[in-house]
Amino acid sequence: MSPPQRALVDALRSGPRGKSIEIRGPFAAFLHAPAFGDLAQRLGAHCRYHTALPPRLSEFAILCTARLWRAQYEWFAHEPMALKAGVPQKTIDALRAGRVPKAAQKDERAVYDFIQELYKNKRVGDKTYARVRGFLDDAAMVELVGILGYYALISMTLNVFRMLPPDDAKLAFAETKGR
Repeated sequence: MSPPQRALVDALRSGPRGKSIEIRGPFAAFLHAPAFGDLAQRLGAHCRYHTALPPRLSEFAILCTARLWRAQYEWFAHEPMALKAGVPQKTIDALRAGRVPKAAQKDERAVYDFIQELYKNKRVGDKTYARVRGFLDDAAMVELVGILGYYALISMTLNVFRMLPPDDAKLAFAETKGR
């Protein structure tokens, strides 16, 4: 590894992800552009560990983004985290299948609708915004949008560079061919 690559790995392992983090998924791609990778991983660490969103809503939003991008590795990495954070398996199964998670909690449904509207329309209407703003403060609203943007970056990186889960893991979505 070059010194900038080593510095990226050291930064990953000395941060909140811990010393045992495996360098795969987006981090493997980031090794080819370590200065960018370091900036991205620092933003990612903030998005994962330091926002005002409860972990359940953060992980739910990450799964929604992974599903929209059909990012296999992202789903693989975050489904267990979402379960641990309190997202019910029934909700996760609906998301994976591309269905509206009708059994989701009220706040999850509001976040789901926010995400769907944002990705479809490239903005959200006042009513959708107000539903989420009813339980998230201004900082958390900004951070929710930041989480969505960061995980869109991660999903695009994973998809372009075809970063898949380990061979023994089941893929969450039917594979598509081509670039």
